[in-house]
Amino acid sequence: MSQTEIHHDHHDAEGSKIGMWIFLFTEMFLFGGLFLVYAVFRNRYSEDFHHAAYELNAFIGALNTVVLLVSSMTVAMSITAVLKKQKKLALFLIAVTLLLAFVFMVNKYFEWSHKFEYKLYPGSEVMKNMPQGELLFFSLYYMMTGLHALHVFVGMVLLTINFVKVRNGSVNPERISLLENSGLYWHLVDLIWIFLFPLLYLIT
Repeated sequence: MSQTEIHHDHHDAEGSKIGMWIFLFTEMFLFGGLFLVYAVFRNRYSEDFHHAAYELNAFIGALNTVVLLVSSMTVAMSITAVLKKQKKLALFLIAVTLLLAFVFMVNKYFEWSHKFEYKLYPGSEVMKNMPQGELLFFSLYYMMTGLHALHVFVGMVLLTINFVKVRNGSVNPERISLLENSGLYWHLVDLIWIFLFPLLYLIT
């Protein structure tokens, strides 16, 4: 490989990382706006928000927090494993991360299903008859956790792509930017949930 080609590869890797950081900042602005809206309405309807939060299962929220924290650790470890040329370990760690993400989604499915059984979902008669503050709380709950779940799903797709590319050697110590960028994205998913959990489940 010529010096020019090496420089070109390095430039692409740096450019992709910068692009990912820019994308992550836009995502932070998106969720930051939702957090701001939440803070305004929580201040205005504090009693209703507090009452509505009792409908949420804090144990499931805490469990999902632990699941995502561990998954952030395993995805970071997978990057280290690739850099150390420990391919089998890297594949195992990515697989564990995917498994943890699946556990998160399953928990979220059961959490939402439980509320749907009681007709507690956007547009239902139960929500329409709620006090204004409780209606706003659950509307924000579904919007923020639903948007977060979508990000988890996208992260799972990225990790699956990385699993395939690590296995076939496309992602390796010399070409690891895809896995690094996916890891950054996954850490953002984790960070957002760390904010969502106390805001929604631990209102005092």
